[in-house]
Amino acid sequence: MSSNRLIYLPLGGAGEIGMNCYVYGYGKPDQERLIVVDLGVTFPDMDTTPGVDLILPDISWLEARRDRIEAIFITHAHEDHVGAVGHTWERLGAPVYARAFTANIARRKMSEHGYSDDSVTVVNKWPDTVQAGPFSVGFLPISHSIPESSALVIDSPDGRVLHTGDFKIDTTPVVGEPFDHDLWRKVSKDGVRALVCDSTNIFSPHAGRSEASVGPEIEKLMREMSGMVVATTFASNIARLKTLAQAADRAGRSVCLLGRAMRRMTEAASEVGILHDFPSTISPEDALNVPRENLMLLVTGSQGERRAASAQLANGKYMGLTMKEGDTFLFSSKTIPGNERGVIRIMNQFSEMGVDIIDDSSGLYHVSGHANRPDIEEMHDIVKPQIVIPMHGEHRHLREHVKIAQGKGLAGVVAVNGMMIDLSGNAPRVAEYIDTGRTYLDGTVQYGAMDGIVRDRIRMALNGHVIVTTIIDEEGEPLGDPWCEVMGLPEMGRNNAPLVDVLEQDLSQFMNRAADKTLASDDALEKELRKIARGSAMSEIGKKPEVTVVISRLS
Repeated sequence: MSSNRLIYLPLGGAGEIGMNCYVYGYGKPDQERLIVVDLGVTFPDMDTTPGVDLILPDISWLEARRDRIEAIFITHAHEDHVGAVGHTWERLGAPVYARAFTANIARRKMSEHGYSDDSVTVVNKWPDTVQAGPFSVGFLPISHSIPESSALVIDSPDGRVLHTGDFKIDTTPVVGEPFDHDLWRKVSKDGVRALVCDSTNIFSPHAGRSEASVGPEIEKLMREMSGMVVATTFASNIARLKTLAQAADRAGRSVCLLGRAMRRMTEAASEVGILHDFPSTISPEDALNVPRENLMLLVTGSQGERRAASAQLANGKYMGLTMKEGDTFLFSSKTIPGNERGVIRIMNQFSEMGVDIIDDSSGLYHVSGHANRPDIEEMHDIVKPQIVIPMHGEHRHLREHVKIAQGKGLAGVVAVNGMMIDLSGNAPRVAEYIDTGRTYLDGTVQYGAMDGIVRDRIRMALNGHVIVTTIIDEEGEPLGDPWCEVMGLPEMGRNNAPLVDVLEQDLSQFMNRAADKTLASDDALEKELRKIARGSAMSEIGKKPEVTVVISRLS
């Protein structure tokens, strides 16, 4: 029996939706040669990560094994799969491989960090392969809501693994390659050790609909609406952008793109030659001169992002364009769980303007890019793997996926982030557990989720902040009274006196009676001043604020 093993290790994307990062390895235990699949991000929210710009996977485990990484493979160009490549590549240093459209997006991200285009290599689709140490890896076309999405065919001395990436079974995807049943059967016919499979829509019992099905309904809507139509969808959903633009064009409406991400994606698709028959667009300046009933704006911000074009329009004006009573705003997208509050805020702002809002509740104007349960079961039947490993889902999705696989007589394992699975035997087994977590990009700095920075920020947001300053003279005696500055706290307390005055009075009384030993020690003095400031604030306003004490000693 070989002492080598084939391992699978998710560092992000398993037990959550977003921030995808998966590792495969082959070799002797703790000496495996490694490949990385996807380097994605997830997005912060004001409740749990205020002020954070992006959330990245913790790649410390990989960085410590940098000399063993053969390559990085990116399955497609969604942010939760490619968004971290520029932020993390220097720490890994391995070549990046992707198909043309994905490589175009990845190179743009790399260039933002000063890296050469040569750091990303464009590869052709299957049957072409890349040799990466003991692995041979090919990009197998699969349908999804972004062009040139690919599953990975990962061959090792211990057998073949199919890593689906994000997918749906769509034979008429509008843009990109249709799902090819015969090709998938051919790739699977000699046996697949493991199918590592998208689980996002495992709880959706109905067969997925094709992207082509939304076009006629959108065109009908464009013809029926009397005022200006504004539509938003994911900027990366090139097929939907094309569907919306063509529907508007056929309905006699000029098309104007608003939002940097919308322009960037259409430019990338055009540059690599996969966006055909997209109607000509007009500039925002020209759009001002088009009658409203003959205009459609295609805008960013389907998830309620505050700085996107849809939010700017909801706030009153964007690029000189405004919405008015009788206009229509179409959400040709699904609201990602967690983003509901921002989307509803924008809807209400438009409603106050007299704008009619149409969302996805009817199911007419949006189809998911992920496989529903029947499609996932069909994938199982096509591939007939020895092992099914669900990914790209919360824990409940992974567990349900395993139940379905086991119901078909297939071995399955719920593998969450940090769980290393040994795939070498006849059944998957947990080899070891790896510490995983999240890295926050905050401005230009990256730090760990457990570093306490965001925790302190949340505490200040919840409790307010007090700065206490006191001066100690050369004799070790207080020089004057302490003074306070408050932030994020009410000015008046329950005794109808200014909060600052109450705090300063209580602090002064303490300083006047403090023992020499306390006054001589910065640590002891700081501890007592903080305790008194928090206690006084609690009595006055019912909150214990965060307190910073500044002690200045004259020498």
